[in-house]
Amino acid sequence: MNLSQIFSEFFKSEKTGGLILIACTILSLLIANSSFGEYYLHFWHRYLDLSFMHIHLNYSVEYWINDGLMVIFFLLMGLEIERELYDGELAELRNALLPICAALGGMIMPALFHLSLNIGTSSQAGIGIPMATDIAFALGVLSLLGNKIPPSLKVFLVAVAIIDDLGAVILIALFYTQDFSFFYFGVAIMIFVVLMILNRSKIHNLVFYILPGIVMWYFMLKSGVHATTVGILLAFAIPFDRDKKLCPSYRLQHLLHKPVSYLILPVFALANTDIVLVPGWYLALRETNAAGILAGLVLGKPLGVIMSSFIAIKTGLCRRPDDITFRHLAGAGALAGIGFTMSIFIANLAFADPELVRNSKIAILAASAIAGVAGFSLLSTAPKST
Repeated sequence: MNLSQIFSEFFKSEKTGGLILIACTILSLLIANSSFGEYYLHFWHRYLDLSFMHIHLNYSVEYWINDGLMVIFFLLMGLEIERELYDGELAELRNALLPICAALGGMIMPALFHLSLNIGTSSQAGIGIPMATDIAFALGVLSLLGNKIPPSLKVFLVAVAIIDDLGAVILIALFYTQDFSFFYFGVAIMIFVVLMILNRSKIHNLVFYILPGIVMWYFMLKSGVHATTVGILLAFAIPFDRDKKLCPSYRLQHLLHKPVSYLILPVFALANTDIVLVPGWYLALRETNAAGILAGLVLGKPLGVIMSSFIAIKTGLCRRPDDITFRHLAGAGALAGIGFTMSIFIANLAFADPELVRNSKIAILAASAIAGVAGFSLLSTAPKST
């Protein structure tokens, strides 16, 4: 199987971004627990007041990153989903069924693990935390194995992660909405409808999408629905064309890859892993929420991916690529347990209690590390063919 040029560019960008994310996470933890820790924490939590035409937005630096800069990450993710649907692994139902089944199992099983430990408690809202996969981190680990990994497995893992992330966005939009305003939401949707009309009218100038997209972000922010969902909506409004020269979706995706991988996600990692490890910090992992996150990512993810894939293949619903074994699928399932970016993102939305957020982040980092090592170990010993 030959990988397309666009996928090769995507993979190279994401795997490098994953290694940078690891470095930023370690650096952030070291600074937060050094003598500069207090100043470091203060920097991310200081408020920035931006005003434009009588519109005042006064939020912390961390909030601007999570609700502002990360919209660009979600826009890129949406463009990748659009590409997969039109001209990628998800374009043909036969090829898409295996990663779709694997992703569904990989979302449902971790949620059940977390829910079983937290149902009826104040931490039940964390059910969405272990459901997502971090593409950059997972591909960063996968890249360490080099040519030992079959090309089909790289495509499979990316497709699973993209579907996972789409599920996470739907989860955010439906269940992590606060103080909902129908008026602001209605205006945001009206702008989206206008953008879709531009799409159908074959308007390919990106300016006519980006500028209204910024306005849509403001109204979505004020509506109570998490503003990053605008990134996905805007991505699907931007026209897609299989001719790269004519395709605004491809041009924007190509433009955003390096800024997202090398700037936005590293900044997100720095701002959201400023965790002060107090004495006995590891005891937090015994709490039901942290235990649910650990169990969901480390056990639920690989179990969900491999079980749903096995059932789908054995029932004849879909076909397993010739160069992928069930051990490869198990390794990919383990790597899907690297939640990091999306898991931390959902943890910030799920809880108002700073201690619950901190303990969730500790569990996410621990689970992602274990999942990464487990996935690497499984794949490094996997046979090259069936």
